Amino acid sequence: AETGLSVEVEGGAAWQARNDFAVPGDTGTLVRLPQGDVSPAFRASLHWDLGRRFSLRLVAAPLSTATEFVPTSAVVFRGVTFQPGESVTTDYRFDTYRVTGAWRFTPASAWELRVGATLLLRDAAIELSSASARADKANTGVVPLLYGAARWQATPRFALEAEADAAAASQGRAIDASLKGVWAVTPRTELQLGLRVLDGGADNDEVFSFATFNSAVAGVAFR
Repeated sequence: AETGLSVEVEGGAAWQARNDFAVPGDTGTLVRLPQGDVSPAFRASLHWDLGRRFSLRLVAAPLSTATEFVPTSAVVFRGVTFQPGESVTTDYRFDTYRVTGAWRFTPASAWELRVGATLLLRDAAIELSSASARADKANTGVVPLLYGAARWQATPRFALEAEADAAAASQGRAIDASLKGVWAVTPRTELQLGLRVLDGGADNDEVFSFATFNSAVAGVAFR
């Protein structure tokens, strides 16, 4: 395999399978947003092979959704009360930026494996607005994750590739996993088509927030 740089650009549609939150986590009203809303999702990745076995990966993965709901009872969000029967718009943002260091094992037959660690910078926010009230909660932080990837070269031009960043603790979890089919259209260009799952959240006194998004994605990679 050649060493050097590769760039991946991915786009797709993300379905909201779950989005539950309460702010503050111990006294705020639990809101469960409707499922099924679809939002565009994009990301860009840079892979840099540093030597025979070690790689560096940089990822920018923004995600924003807007969902409307009409509460049947009063919703208290960060001390602000939203009245029942009044339409509320929820703007949800979960942008992540990641740096990964990965070790590439010696390829065995048609398999290639990579393991490593990721530092994820989270830039997230939830904003509720109605005709009579508005409130928002922003959250930033750095989260360490484990990284793993596997590629099976089924034919000279087709491969299956799985990749994941993940971690879990008693306070919450974070999972970003994908499975893609990869077609080589030239020696340096690949087309990708697959599925991605983004799941995670936290449960503490400051915030309760758990969300799951399932995505159908397509992309292109240049080496």
